Amino acid sequence: MVRGGKRSGAGRPRGTGKFGESTVRIRVPEGKLSVVQALLESGDQYALPLFDGRISAGFPSPTDDYSEGKLDLNHHLIHRPATTFFVRVSGDSMIGAGIHQDDLLVVDRSLSPKHQDVVIAVVDSELTVKRLSRKSGSVALMPENPVYAPLEITADMAFEIWGVVTSVIHQFR
Repeated sequence: MVRGGKRSGAGRPRGTGKFGESTVRIRVPEGKLSVVQALLESGDQYALPLFDGRISAGFPSPTDDYSEGKLDLNHHLIHRPATTFFVRVSGDSMIGAGIHQDDLLVVDRSLSPKHQDVVIAVVDSELTVKRLSRKSGSVALMPENPVYAPLEITADMAFEIWGVVTSVIHQFR
């Protein structure tokens, strides 16, 4: 008699558990089990306080002494997790669009790129971030810095758009 191992039809069908997707086993130190369980059950493990009201960019205004709730940046910035990725910026060709050296871009591969979208593209095996221009059947990648020239896409170029930039995360240091 064989014991153990995988048995056909045994267990819960994939995707029918509490989280609606397949699961994996992990090892957690016993002392941390309650912390991990609380994170999974809370549903807002990345949520931080969001204060009610606006911050004045002009003259200072009185502050409100209460918070509006919590803000999870994952829910705010990532609408399609399965097709979203992050990329760090190198260079200054997009400073006019508010994209600076070392900024983090949130990119969604599922969006269809449209005229004037900021996109991540591969041109002849090189990754670049530029504004997409589609006019009269021609395609160009437009920088947002007058120091750089537009890049006209021609038939002999290897060209692919990897995704549309949906957000820029910029840190002040």
